[in-house]
Amino acid sequence: MNPASQESTVPAVPYSRLAWIDWMRGLACVLMFQTHCYDAWLGGDARNTPFLKGSQLLGTLPAPLFLFLAGVSFALVAGKLMRRNSSPAAITGAMARHGAEIFAFGLLFRLQEFLIAWGWAPWSDLLRVDVLNVIGISMVLMALCCGATLTIANRRFRIRQGVANSGVPVTALACSAIAVAAAIALLTPPLYTTWRPTWLPWPVESYIDGCHNLGAPQPWLFAIFPWTAFAFAGLAAGFIVFSDRTRAHAAQTLALFAAAGALSILAARQFDHSSFHLYSTYDYWHTSPNFLMMRVGLLLMIAFLSYAWCRWGLATYGFSPLIQLGQTSLLVYWVHIEFVYGRFSLMPKRAQTIATASRGLLEIIVFMLILSWLRTRIERKKIGWKTIDWKTRMMNWRVQPSKLEIV
Repeated sequence: MNPASQESTVPAVPYSRLAWIDWMRGLACVLMFQTHCYDAWLGGDARNTPFLKGSQLLGTLPAPLFLFLAGVSFALVAGKLMRRNSSPAAITGAMARHGAEIFAFGLLFRLQEFLIAWGWAPWSDLLRVDVLNVIGISMVLMALCCGATLTIANRRFRIRQGVANSGVPVTALACSAIAVAAAIALLTPPLYTTWRPTWLPWPVESYIDGCHNLGAPQPWLFAIFPWTAFAFAGLAAGFIVFSDRTRAHAAQTLALFAAAGALSILAARQFDHSSFHLYSTYDYWHTSPNFLMMRVGLLLMIAFLSYAWCRWGLATYGFSPLIQLGQTSLLVYWVHIEFVYGRFSLMPKRAQTIATASRGLLEIIVFMLILSWLRTRIERKKIGWKTIDWKTRMMNWRVQPSKLEIV
């Protein structure tokens, strides 16, 4: 969803104040590219090196980043709807519809993958739970959460619709998002072990625990538990950052988030090394609330660093490749898969050295950057965006209100 410029009654947010969101999304794209390229192309002895393990470790960040930023962008758009005096039901309906659209994109993506791999891909691939599916579901769940919270807050505090983002309701929205994220984290371990809903058909159960048709939860799938917790964490952060009280103090707020993130990482590490465990089965890397807490803390620190880079770093001086990729993250996600895992792969799979796979990764990044630039250029031409020269273009690019995509 690309929100238009702010209403005349709402202070406009300079592009530089929102570019950090696109920068983080672009970072997620690059980390995703390297994970997929090395996983698909490295072969022989290169698959048994610390290099690949390090690549896969970095590969644990893109999905949490995309989901976290989906929550942040959701809060930005929902806040704008509240300032338009939209009712809780209208906000819920609008955001849930967009979530349903993204979920439909996820199903369409799986269909495309199945047709391209016709002849050797099993039919069950059509029902695989991927990141687009869980982002769409996360948005629907966030819409329901926000709608319920606003309705209760409006009744309890007897406030008018349209000022729900100015006081106690912002606190209520952030707290409800944190509560849902915590509940998802705490419910994940039993839902993957003793509470597994095995009585459900596997295509439905797979959305709960990622079992697919393999009889056991798979760590490479993106089920509601625990992945939607990242979206709710981003939702809470977004409501705080974009509230009227902290809107003009984003740097200080994000710096506090970074400090809280560092404390969360230390606390998660302490809990992980503690002899006390809430669950009989402890899987730190896949289902543990401690690992989820650590990753959320890391996301909060990355958010502040990305804001600092976009506000005071090199991103203020000219074209930023990460911001560019972040503006078209859905497009580059969709396309790059075909040139890495699909039949149009740039290199033979499982047959490359680290050097040749790295060259292919560079080609993918450049190709996706060109594709992204062409996509935004076409969009700007459609809305009458004109430039005189490169310097003028970059000045306009920095000050225009951001056209954020939730995905």
